[in-house]
Amino acid sequence: MSNDTRRISWDSDWRFNLGDIEGEANAETFDDSLWRTLDLPHDFMIELERNKDNPSSGGGAFYPGHVAWYRKHFHAPKSWRGKRVFVEFEGVYHNAELWLNKHCLGRHPYGYTSFAFNLNKFLKLGKDNVLSVRVDVASDPHTRWYSGAGIYRHVWLTVTEPIHIEHWGTYITTPKIGKANAVVNIRTTIVNTTFRASNLSVKWLILGPNGKIVAETKTTTCNLPANERINAIGQATVKAPKLWSPEKPHLYQVKTEIKAGNRILDTTVEKFGIRSISASADKGFLLNGKPTLMYGGNVHHDCGPLGSMAVDRAEERKVELLKANGFNAVRCSHNPPSPAFLDACDRLGMLVMDEAFDVWQGRKRAYDYHRFFDDWWQRDLESMLYRDRNHPSIVMWSIGNELMERDREEGYKIAGMLANHVRKTDPTRPVTAGICGAAKASSWIKMDALFKHLDVSGYNYQLPNYELDHKRCPNRVVVATETFPAELFNYWKAVEKLPCLIGDFVWTAIDYLGEAGIGRTRFADEPGSRPGWPWNQANCGDIDLCGWKRPQSYYRDVVWDRAKKPYIAVHPPIPKGKKVVVSPWGWHDVQQSWNWTGAEGQAMRVDVYFNCDEIQLTLNGKSIGRKPATARTKYIATFKVPYKPGRLEAVAYNKGRVVARSILTTTGKAAGLRLTSDRSKINAD
Repeated sequence: MSNDTRRISWDSDWRFNLGDIEGEANAETFDDSLWRTLDLPHDFMIELERNKDNPSSGGGAFYPGHVAWYRKHFHAPKSWRGKRVFVEFEGVYHNAELWLNKHCLGRHPYGYTSFAFNLNKFLKLGKDNVLSVRVDVASDPHTRWYSGAGIYRHVWLTVTEPIHIEHWGTYITTPKIGKANAVVNIRTTIVNTTFRASNLSVKWLILGPNGKIVAETKTTTCNLPANERINAIGQATVKAPKLWSPEKPHLYQVKTEIKAGNRILDTTVEKFGIRSISASADKGFLLNGKPTLMYGGNVHHDCGPLGSMAVDRAEERKVELLKANGFNAVRCSHNPPSPAFLDACDRLGMLVMDEAFDVWQGRKRAYDYHRFFDDWWQRDLESMLYRDRNHPSIVMWSIGNELMERDREEGYKIAGMLANHVRKTDPTRPVTAGICGAAKASSWIKMDALFKHLDVSGYNYQLPNYELDHKRCPNRVVVATETFPAELFNYWKAVEKLPCLIGDFVWTAIDYLGEAGIGRTRFADEPGSRPGWPWNQANCGDIDLCGWKRPQSYYRDVVWDRAKKPYIAVHPPIPKGKKVVVSPWGWHDVQQSWNWTGAEGQAMRVDVYFNCDEIQLTLNGKSIGRKPATARTKYIATFKVPYKPGRLEAVAYNKGRVVARSILTTTGKAAGLRLTSDRSKINAD
């Protein structure tokens, strides 16, 4: 999580063209005056017209693929002479090729990892320059969910001295933490791009949550040979440290300064948190020495109507919504998220499982990442690790999800290769992966060979195997990386029962585009859980695309013991002869409404979610009955109520005393719409 003062935003004033270009669109002399002018982040896919015949199908929300070009005109001042100039892209989806003034800088196939290119070799000082980016998302299908397309995250320009701190070059750990003191270790990689050795001094200052200096290291001196890099090491002690946690997300900063004599060559500021983590089968997950359950959910990278654009406020809002709805942990499924999202998790207090890949060598879609894995896995994995390793919110690294080779010898070898590389780069966090069942249920035991490479075994939809595996492998630490909303009660009770099961991540916490309709409720004579056109969203999030709670979120409040009053869930009338089928990724199509014109006298199913001895339901003051809403009924009391307009009231009792109540009232005709903002002030940015 960098606060690099050397970087300037390069988001503004790009030129864009949808479609490939015949000719030299990568040349500075190319005429792009008629191209569209826009600011980044930008997702061109969300602007395109959906079509039921697009090869992306429901998985990609029926959006088309395309080739597009971006061009950035800029002046390179003569003051850059002797400097090192590079551009950083937080994310381009995907198959990006880059040129500066017609000269190829390189390519970056993976759409979810950040990357940087040095511009010096082809930079024209004192003149205008053009950076060109070609994005190729024409080969479809390339993913299992909505990806978006284009330069959908921020772009930064960084200008440094020839001797400078390497990109993502500072690594901060807190190996010893006590009430009185915390030891902070710092390792900074310094690069010398000159032809002369240099004597350097390095010093680190630690700033507390209030921005004041709370500790500093001794000055380290070193000789840096020409065209070499070295790691400078520092250590400081912070007195009475304020620990980072979801409840109190205190953040510190490390200011790194390198000098040659009295001349400052480079300075960076990096945020971090002081906290400890550990996981074991007998004690569970410990955060700062305290047992901590992960109230988790999976989240894809899109922001609903914004598509994949990583707008800072939209990313922050997702974390705010998660926190407001009881989540303290998020799994970034199935790729590294934007830095803005991780910054918000640090700032607001959210545990994070940062995930690298959805595929390894085995393909899930014809044009997905399997084509690049062998050549690019190390670079992409290191991009995630180096970029994200100072975020205190990240408590686990995931090396993959539901890999096609998970139950085969090549899969075991890849898992070991990736896990070992993660530990070599950052040994401070456990390694996991989300693993689903094999082709046959009886072969689940085959996963043992893969799990032996992991510190925490990620189970996707494996409720029956929790206790069985705990008996087979008593030292195995497990996290439920994906679970069904429809089985929320059973999944969470298993977390409460088994110390080795450190948390539960529902699929999903927030709804997303793509995998269209997997969570929908349907009639038995309709198509299955993937209904196809015209669906565009999964319809399985606790929170919908607009940020509103869905019924399963209210039920989760009850199961997680945070509900203040009953939730009345009314099932719509079912046509005669029809049978409702609920997807395991979805929820009953219930509504918090007592407006059912045309259903007068028809028996309506009403569920009441709450944890109490009994629920009494009344309609217009007349009792419908009293029923238990305890763990035996999974905190749901179900009634049959002949529909009649009026006032439907649920009263919760414990030991004969009223403890809470909720009311639904039939309303009149709609009078209008009222719009409200989520905050009273916004930044001028």
